[in-house]
Amino acid sequence: MLGSGDGRRVADVLLARGSQVPDTHFATLPDHLDYRDLDTPFPFVLRIPQWQTELVLTEALRARGVPVHYDSAVTGLEQTGDAVRVRAGGVWRSAGYLIGADGAHSAVRRAAGIDFPGTAPDHLGFVADVQLAEPIEDYSHHWNQDAGHASFLVLPGDTIRVFGVRAADVGLPAEEVRRRQAEPFTFAELTESLVAICGTDFGVHSPAWLARTSNSGRRAAAYRTGRVLLAGDAAHVHLPAGGQGLNVGVQDAVNLAWKLAAEVHGRAPERLITGDAGYQAERRPVADQLVASTRAQDALMHTFNPGGAALRDLFSGFIAEGGEFAREMALRLSGLAVAYPGPDGAHPLTGTRVPDLSLTRRTVHRELRPDRFLLLDFTAEGSLSGLGSEYVDVRTAAVPRREAWRDVRAVLVRPDGYVAHAAPSAAGLAEAIAAWTEPDHRAVPSGG
Repeated sequence: MLGSGDGRRVADVLLARGSQVPDTHFATLPDHLDYRDLDTPFPFVLRIPQWQTELVLTEALRARGVPVHYDSAVTGLEQTGDAVRVRAGGVWRSAGYLIGADGAHSAVRRAAGIDFPGTAPDHLGFVADVQLAEPIEDYSHHWNQDAGHASFLVLPGDTIRVFGVRAADVGLPAEEVRRRQAEPFTFAELTESLVAICGTDFGVHSPAWLARTSNSGRRAAAYRTGRVLLAGDAAHVHLPAGGQGLNVGVQDAVNLAWKLAAEVHGRAPERLITGDAGYQAERRPVADQLVASTRAQDALMHTFNPGGAALRDLFSGFIAEGGEFAREMALRLSGLAVAYPGPDGAHPLTGTRVPDLSLTRRTVHRELRPDRFLLLDFTAEGSLSGLGSEYVDVRTAAVPRREAWRDVRAVLVRPDGYVAHAAPSAAGLAEAIAAWTEPDHRAVPSGG
């Protein structure tokens, strides 16, 4: 839904810069998850360097007149009942709210006094963007029970992303992991690791990026305290696997943006601020699932013994068979399985992601707006037009030919593309819309 500033959507810009891959690995297993049958306009992995994604989003902000400053370290934070003051780049600035999206070592999180509990790291991995003199497959995974594992992914521009772990670097004391992770990862270490694991370094050269990784898994104790909120790696860290961290971080931002906008403009009901549909209530469980998923992949990738080899064969076989197991894994890894709990007695569609259904003129995803709800009118006579407002767009369409959608005639879609309300008739619809778009009182921000 986000425009790039030049008439295209950000999604269109990213698609033009990345490469589309129809399948993806889980825990570097030999058999891959197939995305081609997923119910989405984008049934693939978009392989694109993170710096490109950051650049595109930064350009979209600047096109809207939003300044972006770099090298502005946060060194102070103060909160009052109606404002936040933050010292950044040596200058104190005031705002109504502050979002800490400043990474795993978030200065905002620390300054706000938010704990970051979780599991300590016990292995040290590596990641690098390089060039190779020898050809490799698009996906290439090398798992060596005695030496470790190394994987190769081809990025746009013929850059190769290499990541892996030496077997000797698994099961380390947390203090040693932290000490070594603070040290630079050298090109010599990379070539030595590849030879030990793969038997060759594939003629690796021209490193553009070299770094160490770990498997620490942490989640912020709170996503909000007063007027300070956390998103992305500032709220959750985990073993980097499958691009899930970036995806979940972007989903954090999309979930938060429209809710915070409603709060800023005084039209947010309490449920959107600190209640059952609030940012923390919906997104922290997603982080729990993310950390659990990457922990499972950690075990499959880094158990370097005969039992680990047998476990990998077993799970890879399940994926190769396809069916419900492989589909569910693909839905989870892609993020399409994310759903938010609805109230008791709600229609089963409530809280699920809306597919890109065909409407009278365009599709649902093309009609979404970041500051509006979308009311889908499936009545034969298009009788719901009178429920449109400044914050609700109404669009008519034929009843979708999807089993879960056949009994609905009215569906209210949130600005982030999830179903807020679904029903077989318009009964109670006006009240449902009001419950999402009108304040029940002027809430005072609080923790939680």
